Amino acid sequence: MNTPILPPTMAPPAANYVHAMLSTDASRIVHTSGVVPIAADGSTPAGIGEQAEVVWANIEAILTEADLSLSDVVSVTTYVVVDQIGALGAVMAARDRALGGHRAASTLVTVPALARPEWLMEIAVVAVA
Repeated sequence: MNTPILPPTMAPPAANYVHAMLSTDASRIVHTSGVVPIAADGSTPAGIGEQAEVVWANIEAILTEADLSLSDVVSVTTYVVVDQIGALGAVMAARDRALGGHRAASTLVTVPALARPEWLMEIAVVAVA
């Protein structure tokens, strides 16, 4: 069972996430690598919003293989190329669509570049069921 931790002695999160997640009675834990925006056909969309949609589809595919779902995600670490920070709203919107009403602990990291110049963002998650 995964339980959000939102201490009343802290300010609420700045966006649609929780401060922490407590996992108890877990039988399956998945730690992804940084999931990159390569679609199943090998293409990489040009825009960061489209890349975020592809990344979340890839994360869902990984979790499905492990018999987990996006509602089992307890932690999200998003890496965004620093010159794309102005488009962060598209990345957050893709996360919110993918997770629906589910919230997880979340960290955003800006980086100067990723492993390939066409990649504008990538995401690593931890899921527990």
